[in-house]
Amino acid sequence: MPFWRKKEPRATAEDTLLSVLMGGCPVTREMALQVPTVAGGIDLIANIIAGTPIKLYKDVQGAKAQEITDDHRLRLLNDETGDTLNANQFWRAMVRDYYLGKGGYAYISRQGTSVVSLHYVEEGRVTVLKNTDAIFKDFDLCVDGVRYRPFEFLKVLRNTTDGAQGVPMTVESAKLIETAYASMVFERNMVRRGGNKKGFLKSESKLDPDSLSELRRAFSRLYSADSEGSDNFVVLNKGIDFKESSNTSVELQLNENKVTNASEFAKLFHVSADCIQGRASEQDVASIARLAAIPLMNAIQCALNKDLLLESEKGLLYFAFDTKELLRGDMKSRFAAYKTALDANFMQIDEVRYAEDMEPLGLDWIRLGLQDVLYNPKTGELFTPNTGSRQTLGPEMNNDPDYEDLH
Repeated sequence: MPFWRKKEPRATAEDTLLSVLMGGCPVTREMALQVPTVAGGIDLIANIIAGTPIKLYKDVQGAKAQEITDDHRLRLLNDETGDTLNANQFWRAMVRDYYLGKGGYAYISRQGTSVVSLHYVEEGRVTVLKNTDAIFKDFDLCVDGVRYRPFEFLKVLRNTTDGAQGVPMTVESAKLIETAYASMVFERNMVRRGGNKKGFLKSESKLDPDSLSELRRAFSRLYSADSEGSDNFVVLNKGIDFKESSNTSVELQLNENKVTNASEFAKLFHVSADCIQGRASEQDVASIARLAAIPLMNAIQCALNKDLLLESEKGLLYFAFDTKELLRGDMKSRFAAYKTALDANFMQIDEVRYAEDMEPLGLDWIRLGLQDVLYNPKTGELFTPNTGSRQTLGPEMNNDPDYEDLH
């Protein structure tokens, strides 16, 4: 006996909205980017990342950082990637995949041991092939049916647990994005209907076919977005009553909900709600740098040091974002902290310059006040800079008041 499968009806816009509200439809990156707060937050951080230069430093015996300016990899990271995307477009695409996909992936084209170019690859075209060992983890990456080893790709991953793929916002914060997207769809449908509420008609008597058809045409014109103002009304005959079955956006407090959702999205990006809404103060700009951009920069720096440096270079060279301009608004407080460290003598001038990736001056002296008396607890020696005298503090001082003066 043949089995005939019933053809499923085509889903309408209302069915899609209902499935989203009921949690039956997964959140996609396209849905997330339809929410202005999500798109704005990602673009805000991506602009900071793309606009901050990357530098290469050499760590000289842990005492100073020597900047290297003639390395070919710096041009790939800051200007031309060797691909169709320039460096600005490259980092913006990587950051967007970092938040909305399983990670930002870029193929590293090499000739021998030299990096020739960087090629951004859409994360949707990357398939992760992992082994089954939970301890000694390993994986390959597959792009368009071609298998690659991990070291052939630059990988910037969010909240990863295996080093192969990250967790996107569309999974971790699916309900919040669903709610914001469903609110937008509801408002759009409300606007397309001219703000008219949905409802049903109640008639005291049965309508004849002609009256029912005319009533349907009239309500179709009423809810149509293209109807003229002169036709945008319905005349109900005696015995017919309209009953509302939906609420307006005002009754549902959608405006208040959008403000609340914007604050929740701001928490996801670790920025203030004013930053998301474009009303950032100078303190907010410094907060964006410290809480949102710099943690992502650290993740990118680790990826660059792992995948772009040779094994012989690791431990000697390192990539770093130049955040001095980014933190210029906070430079006053940072330099004030350095001054306190120098005055208290637990940092030297060259140590401060090393922290700022500057060349050392070769100054090994520590400034001392003449009013201080210095004591060496290992030797028991006292030194008074004001008089130049040296004395030994020991048991003999308790027995002989005329202890020997060593100066």
